[in-house]
Amino acid sequence: MKRAVITGLGAITPIGNNVNDFWNNLIQGKSGAATITKFDITNHKTKFACEVKNFDPLQYVEKQEARKMDLYTQYAIAAMDECVKDSGLNLETCDLNRIGVIMATGIGGIQTFEDEMLNFAAYNKVPRFSPFFITKMISNIATGQITIRYGFHGISYSVSSACASSNNAIGNALDLIRLGRANIVFAGGSEASITNSSIGGFNSMKALSTFNESPETASRPFDKTRDGFVAGEGSGVLMIEELEHALKRGAKIYCELAGYGAASDAYHVAATHPEGLGAILAMQEALADSGLTANDVSYINAHATATPVGDISECKAIEHVFKGSLDKIHISATKSMTGHLLGAAGAIESVACIKAIENGIIPPTINLKELDPEINAQLNLTPNKAVEKDVTVALNNTFGFGGHTSTSIFKKYKK
Repeated sequence: MKRAVITGLGAITPIGNNVNDFWNNLIQGKSGAATITKFDITNHKTKFACEVKNFDPLQYVEKQEARKMDLYTQYAIAAMDECVKDSGLNLETCDLNRIGVIMATGIGGIQTFEDEMLNFAAYNKVPRFSPFFITKMISNIATGQITIRYGFHGISYSVSSACASSNNAIGNALDLIRLGRANIVFAGGSEASITNSSIGGFNSMKALSTFNESPETASRPFDKTRDGFVAGEGSGVLMIEELEHALKRGAKIYCELAGYGAASDAYHVAATHPEGLGAILAMQEALADSGLTANDVSYINAHATATPVGDISECKAIEHVFKGSLDKIHISATKSMTGHLLGAAGAIESVACIKAIENGIIPPTINLKELDPEINAQLNLTPNKAVEKDVTVALNNTFGFGGHTSTSIFKKYKK
């Protein structure tokens, strides 16, 4: 099968609206959490989130077009813009029929849906809906808008598997490249779910942290005092390219996309399997797919959302898969800084893995003050400070409601 490499990156995140700012703030341990500004938080249990800051869609699309897009699509287009520029791809000379797009989302245009329903109720249930309601809201439309914008005629679709979504998109892209069905696939995810209904809904199921007195320390994966995740938003895009195609055009190669695995907990609609069964299967499949062993892995970007049950089950899964090589592996939870980007989490955390390989730095798990006694103290969770280390193989875990589990593996490129 053909080999796939990463030749472009783009990111819009709560700690930076481009890849370099995101990465620099990540390794400095900067939190993106603060009081919510998007709506009135007075009656919400959780009053903070990791919002994208100072985002101007008009830097990327005309005002008339921006009005036809939900924020999650605007984020996707912004991240895509950076990714295309970063790749050095000449759109005038490449075969647009061989370029695909797979953008994932967990919730899609939820703000648009909220606005339209409130408007519907305000008009005494007289149906006065925007003609753009459906095309702003639907979960595939970020992919569609990107293909229209760039004229890409290759395979395109959206993936929705809750918080595993964008890792699955990346894995799907890998398969398409390997099978020779595309020269390039842009893959990633986008989410803009810091809304009244989203925060209220997650609160009602007791999934969110309520550390309102200290938002910047609220996302505390692995810590004994953790009480839930912090909502995040943004987008990440990877340009995944067939190796020979990349070499022929003289592309910069960040690393190789080496493997992908996916499985199911088949346990509960919202809780992870207590022994991490789906996570174990996804990591094992990714390793087998890549031809690597547990002993080859340098770094694991953990799903680690800071939920009481989820962090423990993932740690158990990591112990099971890497039991003979735990002393060689650094683990960190970058959601401690970005919050949880839901369907976009796997994309920006893949960017973190790729930058860790490029720069030889492991980003930290911030806010880890007192390790949960149910978590094995032998796990190197990279507490509070980044660590310099030669990263040859990085593994990225993402798990979603419904029991979806997915793992991607990146490795240093060698000819």
